[in-house]
Amino acid sequence: MPSICSIAKRGAIAGLCAALLAPSIPVAAWAQPVGLPTMGAASAADLSPMLERSLGEAIMSQGRRDPTYVDDPELSQYLTTMGRKLAAFAPGAVPEVEMFGVRDPEINAFAMPGGFIGINTGLIVSSGSESELAAVVAHEIGHVVQRHIARGMTQQSQNGMLMLASLAGALLAALAGGGGNLAMGVAAFGQAAAINRQLGFSRDAEREADRAGFQMLTKAGYDAEGMSQMFSRLMNASRLNEGAGGGSWASTHPLSIERMSDVQNRVRSVPPTRHVDSDDFWYVRAKMRVVQGRDAVSLRSAGQQLQDEAQALSGVRQSAAYYGLALQAFQRNNLTEADRLWNLATAGGRNSAQLAKLSVDIALARKEYPRALELAQSATKRWPDQRALGIAYAQALQSNGRHAEAQDYLRAKIKQWGSDEPSLYQMLAQSEERNGKPVQARRDLARYYLMTGAFAAAESQLQQARGLSTDFYEQSQIDVQIKEVKDKLAEERQLLERFKSG
Repeated sequence: MPSICSIAKRGAIAGLCAALLAPSIPVAAWAQPVGLPTMGAASAADLSPMLERSLGEAIMSQGRRDPTYVDDPELSQYLTTMGRKLAAFAPGAVPEVEMFGVRDPEINAFAMPGGFIGINTGLIVSSGSESELAAVVAHEIGHVVQRHIARGMTQQSQNGMLMLASLAGALLAALAGGGGNLAMGVAAFGQAAAINRQLGFSRDAEREADRAGFQMLTKAGYDAEGMSQMFSRLMNASRLNEGAGGGSWASTHPLSIERMSDVQNRVRSVPPTRHVDSDDFWYVRAKMRVVQGRDAVSLRSAGQQLQDEAQALSGVRQSAAYYGLALQAFQRNNLTEADRLWNLATAGGRNSAQLAKLSVDIALARKEYPRALELAQSATKRWPDQRALGIAYAQALQSNGRHAEAQDYLRAKIKQWGSDEPSLYQMLAQSEERNGKPVQARRDLARYYLMTGAFAAAESQLQQARGLSTDFYEQSQIDVQIKEVKDKLAEERQLLERFKSG
């Protein structure tokens, strides 16, 4: 059960969110041990944190293919860093938090089983400060910490069981025949689940998440006032945009006067803090304003908003606005205009990892490969922990034909970031193929597919690798890998069948 079920109006992720929706639990039920209904083998105490995490991974392995999923290393690193910073101060055990972005202008966020939390681009763009954004993220982590999602999924509700079973069926269809089946299965199911949209967490559960979130927010060093400000902003958006989006989070997490009063009282009870927004927040915010545009109208609107900010603001916020405009020009392949706006963004010596990454992208687009490599090398030295810049550096090495160096660099980064950046394996495979290592290339490409949930594609690459290999020892290693992929696929199917049997 997600904490929010109106993440998007279309696509697989929207369906996944809706599919996990379940009716509110009576107040008394939250205080009781988790008494679960009979749901095949996946019932009662079997819904452990480990099982919940496995279900979340199964959902994400398919959801990452949805067009609304924002596959952007800068965004994912920024959000996940924030989420894990907050979760470190959670009141109790919390699974490893994994944050991801969703291309949707609605002001919304949602939690899924196992600590996976989605953030709409609309929420990022609408946040007036980093503390406001962190307040919503902390609230969602609060739902995870209190295991509200697992409880909601397993409550005594026929509708909830049917929805969960339908979700499992759609995921099984995707495993059998690819992402297209997932989109069809979940979209159809999302229509059926829409009638339950008004159902959500109990008032007690929302207060629990508020209090846990507030504790994380303040202990992590963000402004306590950020929660009060964001809640006020969302309440106003909900009133002004009723029936037209905008206040989706407030609609699915009803912000009552009592909740607002509780938050405001908590704000007054703690010493005032002064959190300084990171530069990353403003640059990522500007980028998401561009990313969430789906058509010419929304892109023009984003451009006008960024232009207004560039003229009205100063400092980092002005620089971020020009960066957004430069990014928009780059996406239109207007490289001259992108260069001009980039220069405005860097006026006065201002710089950022995001600006550095865009300069590399512009050089690559112009086929100025030596310059791109020089820029990327300098940027990675200045911001060594920025994954997007590391990827850009590897791309620059490849563009300059330096595939041996690219392989060495990518292998080092896989040790450092591999679990967070599956694309590193894909890039490594490209360089291995260029360097005459077709067997290793397919083995590494199989790792990429395995990490992204494309099990059939992973097995196909391994079978190709085995056919190309003439070394018995290597063939034996590949046979072990093939078995591991088949076992993983069987394990995921078994998990989903357990939920489907409800």
